[in-house]
Amino acid sequence: MKRAWQRIRGPLARSEVLKTVLVNLISGYLRLVYATNKRLPGFYETIASQKKQTPYIVTFWHGQHLMGPFVRDKSVPVVAMFSRSADAELNARVAEKLGLQTVRGSGGRADSDNSGKGGARALITLKRALDQGTSTGMIADVAHSPVREAGQGIILLAKLSGRPILPVAYAFSRSKILEKSWDKTSIPLPFGRSAATTTEPVWVPADADENLLEEKRLELTRKLDAATLAAYKQLGMLPPPARACHSQVDPT
Repeated sequence: MKRAWQRIRGPLARSEVLKTVLVNLISGYLRLVYATNKRLPGFYETIASQKKQTPYIVTFWHGQHLMGPFVRDKSVPVVAMFSRSADAELNARVAEKLGLQTVRGSGGRADSDNSGKGGARALITLKRALDQGTSTGMIADVAHSPVREAGQGIILLAKLSGRPILPVAYAFSRSKILEKSWDKTSIPLPFGRSAATTTEPVWVPADADENLLEEKRLELTRKLDAATLAAYKQLGMLPPPARACHSQVDPT
């Protein structure tokens, strides 16, 4: 798959027709997955709990976020952040096809400056959306940083906006793990079961200093891990380890 992607990424970047075809195929496949996976109890309660916090900042772990557009109330508009990388363009267009608005930027590492990646501009855009009552979405961990460790950007957004971060996990009983991807991306498969869970939101005070910001970053990491564990527990499974994942097979 990696070799195939390397062969087509150049032509893909130049061909609007090919991009459109792939976006339609991928979004159609994700809709098939959603339609054919039985949703376990608690799924719609997770969605309802989000709406009570509107406007909010919803977040997932990298590699477990592909079905994120389906875990929301369709009456609540969401602006989601996607990386500025060329590889992320396809993901952003799929998300738009599934009903999200998008902004390009980087969540930022806890120990680095992300302004060069458009992260500062993207955060400003997301804050403005929250100020206007529109919810936002942002992946908690940062590309090519430690997997499943919340980044600094989402914590800063919560501080600036005064809005809660809602950790959400959406797990599937049948999926294929891309072992060589940095985040061990989980591709959900049709005809299984699915579970969506959340935790209490993470609030970041407007006067939070560096020490409290770090505490909140760690709190978000713990809560996303807890949501992930709870979702897989509903399925009777263990969540895939961040660095040693294996393909999952539905035990039923």
